[in-house]
Amino acid sequence: MKDNELASSAIQNGDPTPLGATLKQEGCNFAIYAPNANSVMLCLFNSDTEEAIAECPLPEKTGDVWHGFVPSILAGQYYGYRVEAKDNSLHDFSTDKLLIDPYAKKLSRPLQWDERRYKHDSQFMMPKGVVLSEQELTSPRTTSAPIGKHKRIIYEAHVKGLTKQHPDVPAEHRGKFLGAAHPSVIAHIKQLGVTTVQFMPVNAFMPEPFITDKGLTNYWGYNPINFFAPEPRYGVKNALDEAKQMVAAYHEAGLEVILDVVYNHTAEAGHGRPILSFKGLCPYNAYLLETTDKKETVYSNHSGCGNTINTSDPFMMGMILDAMRFWVSTVGIDGFRFDLAVALGREPQEYTKTSGLLRAISQDPTLKDKVLLAEPWDIGPNGYQVGNFPSPWLEVNDKYRDTVRAFWRSDDGVTADFATRLMGSRDLFHKGQRHISTSVNNITYHDGFTLHDMVTYSERHNLDNLEDNRDGHGHNLSHNYGIEGETTDMEIIQLRERQKRNLFATLIFSQGTPHILGGDELSRTQNGNNNAYCQDNPLSWFNWTLNKRKQDFLSFCQYAVRLRQTSSLLSELKLDDDHFTLGRNVSQINWFKPDGSDKASEDWNAKHNKAFGVEIKGCATAHSSVEHWFLCVNASDNDVRFHLPTLSKSGGWTLHLDTRYASLDDQPSICIQKVFLQANRSLALFSFSETRP
Repeated sequence: MKDNELASSAIQNGDPTPLGATLKQEGCNFAIYAPNANSVMLCLFNSDTEEAIAECPLPEKTGDVWHGFVPSILAGQYYGYRVEAKDNSLHDFSTDKLLIDPYAKKLSRPLQWDERRYKHDSQFMMPKGVVLSEQELTSPRTTSAPIGKHKRIIYEAHVKGLTKQHPDVPAEHRGKFLGAAHPSVIAHIKQLGVTTVQFMPVNAFMPEPFITDKGLTNYWGYNPINFFAPEPRYGVKNALDEAKQMVAAYHEAGLEVILDVVYNHTAEAGHGRPILSFKGLCPYNAYLLETTDKKETVYSNHSGCGNTINTSDPFMMGMILDAMRFWVSTVGIDGFRFDLAVALGREPQEYTKTSGLLRAISQDPTLKDKVLLAEPWDIGPNGYQVGNFPSPWLEVNDKYRDTVRAFWRSDDGVTADFATRLMGSRDLFHKGQRHISTSVNNITYHDGFTLHDMVTYSERHNLDNLEDNRDGHGHNLSHNYGIEGETTDMEIIQLRERQKRNLFATLIFSQGTPHILGGDELSRTQNGNNNAYCQDNPLSWFNWTLNKRKQDFLSFCQYAVRLRQTSSLLSELKLDDDHFTLGRNVSQINWFKPDGSDKASEDWNAKHNKAFGVEIKGCATAHSSVEHWFLCVNASDNDVRFHLPTLSKSGGWTLHLDTRYASLDDQPSICIQKVFLQANRSLALFSFSETRP
């Protein structure tokens, strides 16, 4: 459309559905949900300069949807809205605020907070929605090969951090979707042996004003402004098209892609904060509200970010479902990890696992068979809901994280709980009700220490965040083993490396779904910062330069993952008393003390008892030999003489992995019949091999 070509008289009534900007042969239909409006102004902008070329009121309203059809509009047209509101009681609001269409599938540029521009006329600060062609929205997508629940290993990554310093990625693609799709990056992920990449948020977001004013930024992206549009920061020329290319490249490599999505709050925050989209269009519908003791209506804040999305509202529920379908059907992703997922089940304030949104997802033909992973808590009333999401949802298990950290730190009294976590946390995800893969086990996550920092720092070191080291979690269950931070003391370095191997091996050999923080396999450090959300710099980016110690640890990680993936028992136990499935693959599980005797109840409760073994014997099948494993752990400061189970058959126990050895080249391949001297703070894995005449 040429400048000034549009006149109000040219706009036709159009249709109320579908919401958003829908391009047709003769022009474009615009429809937007705005129950709080007296009038809605459609604003069109030049795609080169973003100067306004036309403003006109939408001529028709059907219920709470305002709509109009504009002839001659072409793909690539920039647009936004201004609204005259009925009710300004929640905030000061006027038509000088340009609003993003919640259904925009593409934005013209990133949104960066600029208080001066926002106050003058937010048009100059705000990105514009972009009208897309039908081909851009319906282009064929690739699909990933099916991955069994028990085979899934999740690798959490950040599009920018993964590639910003990768030497093989072209400079113009570093930190972008195209960089993440580079063959060298994908090859590394494949060689690690994981199956599924969980990308941190790639929806359009805005860094918070309070960190922008400090000269920092929101690196992680958990501050959305739109649930459809890919973040323009990660695009070179076309973020939507390049996001599709990235997903297709991962599918071609046999990898799943799941997205971390934030449906619990938006960047508009609370009272007095920016009006970017929902606040100007439908604040009473978009957000949960509550009444104070002073009878004031305020935004509920169960997210800690100033507002909480009202996911029980019909419009917001429908929009979230539409956004999920868009990412699956148009971009091709394989599932979602939901940030502060309790918000999805609040109706409106209390959580229920039978909420309308959770039920809608479970029956939706496009969504119900996708990976659905909940972070099962928020900070609202009854916000801790671990174990209380419906099957087949997966859940992040913080009890696993804390127990495994404490056990290997050699804390007293956690051995029994450690054994429970090792076997799939069935106290939380009960047999017969949830699959054994339900527990998503992690040692580290983006919001905390890296694995290397977990064994290098006893305290957080977040001064770079400019909050006087008050931010970030204070209960890290970490240890520096003698010196805070990096050191040249080889004894401390060797112990730290062994603890990294212990933690990683425990993660891989635990029942459930392993979750690896991307970069841990490279010994990535954040210099003790456990809340690097605002650090968009080398502190957060992967360092791909490896010395021998780092390369040895990477090789160890790859080997441990291969061991799990080649075993049916190490990845999925099917027990006689678990009626969730009919199949069985376990004939015996036996627990032992180091002296070879059975581990009795009182032994589990002995607070100084930090060593035990578990024997897992499979069932005979017509298709494979019987698997037979023995895993022994010793979190104490002393070496332990382990008496391995004595078997009547001839044969012996073959050592597959011993974390005392820094390099796989140094680990002996030995067959032991009875006694194994296990080093302090180490883990060892054996399989039994029968000697045949």
